[in-house]
Amino acid sequence: MRKKQKQVLLDNITVLEMVAEGKCLARHEEKVIFIEGDAVPEDVVNLRITKQKSSFAEAQVVSVVKPSPLRQQPFCEHFGTCGGCKWQHLSYDKQLFFKQKQVKDNLERIGKVELPEIQAILPAPETTYYRNKLEFTFSDKRWLSWEEVKSDENHTDRNALGFHIPRRFDKILDINHCWLQPDPSNAIRLAIKAYAEAHDLPFFNLLDKRGLLRLLVIRTAQSTGQIMVIVQFYYNDRQAIAGLMTHLQENFPQITSLQYVINPKGNETFHDLEVNCWHGQPYIEEEMEGLRFRVGPKSFYQTNSLQAYNLYKVTRDMAQLTGNEVVYDLYTGTGTIANFVARQAKQVIGVEYVEMAIEDAKINSQINGIDNTLFYAGDMKDVLNDDFVNAHARPDVIITDPPRAGMHADVVAMLLRLAPQRIVYVSCNPATQARDLALLDEKYRVTAVQPVDMFPHTYHVENVVALERKD
Repeated sequence: MRKKQKQVLLDNITVLEMVAEGKCLARHEEKVIFIEGDAVPEDVVNLRITKQKSSFAEAQVVSVVKPSPLRQQPFCEHFGTCGGCKWQHLSYDKQLFFKQKQVKDNLERIGKVELPEIQAILPAPETTYYRNKLEFTFSDKRWLSWEEVKSDENHTDRNALGFHIPRRFDKILDINHCWLQPDPSNAIRLAIKAYAEAHDLPFFNLLDKRGLLRLLVIRTAQSTGQIMVIVQFYYNDRQAIAGLMTHLQENFPQITSLQYVINPKGNETFHDLEVNCWHGQPYIEEEMEGLRFRVGPKSFYQTNSLQAYNLYKVTRDMAQLTGNEVVYDLYTGTGTIANFVARQAKQVIGVEYVEMAIEDAKINSQINGIDNTLFYAGDMKDVLNDDFVNAHARPDVIITDPPRAGMHADVVAMLLRLAPQRIVYVSCNPATQARDLALLDEKYRVTAVQPVDMFPHTYHVENVVALERKD
């Protein structure tokens, strides 16, 4: 250990393992150190301590002294600065290994319930260009690299169209090529930036709240090839908007839904704003097993379409539907799972907090000729009560896909009271899932566990658990 300008530096520290949220773990003088940054197990690194506690410390990698054999060369030029794809320096098979371990550790250490053998994680069909939605932010103060900062040059080319630097809402990394979304995503983004600069359209200043161009959303439907582009403007400059929209319409005829938003608010969210359709349909569609799912500018849809299909098949298989069951689909979103399993159920009842998502769910049932679904909007802990259950048939099977925070304790208590034969729990956070499984252990046993990799090159992992009532 050494100190430099009040900074504590640790030299030649061996990285031991991956832990939660993509961090690595090491030890020094019997203290646990959680490491952020470019580290993988078996690296020997120099560290800078960023936080000191009595039982642990947090640190960032200063340099890699001896690289681990688990390392691979990242393929993206923006790796290490961009906040996404933080596991590019790990081979894909090792990424899967650590995600599987994350699921196992969480269920065993937090859940402490009896578990069957955990199935091998389902790898993603594609490990690059797998996302169907990306959001890019405009900024007139792009992030400068350390090399640029140290140089004597006067950097006047500060416009950026890209991603937020981690933990810096006001700094945007200009993206040259992103490996997350298939063509023509990169071409569209670069064309918009080039047109804006050529026509002196001002990029937004996130601190001073000035400028015209704010946000770009690109959605690509992998199953149908349809493309949605949404450009967000800070104010209504009709001439500038018409110019850019016409340019995109003429140069990218494959765009099937071209839209724009005027957003004078202090943030980039537009769920409460009007979306104007300039060209094409106001939505795109995804397809699964002959079902078509309409995706509007404000709709939620799983961002990895190909792997979402596999996730839904796992969920449906675990539900073991025969056609006679009443299914409650909790946190139904736009009703994708509900509509996906409806053919195998007597009735499916979906509940979701976001009213607009519920309207999408109803439309998706209608356009697919599905007449055995019902959808309700409201806070889950308030909607799922005795009156609701009395107004409908009691569930034989419950499918639940809550947000990262997991289920509210009142919702878990209601599930125990309803006591359906089977519960299928889909989760994007195995830690909160494990907490809820511990609560459900009073009446349920876990019969199957299937991790699913939805997001290659990140530490995120989806997990599906089947629970059977203890009779």
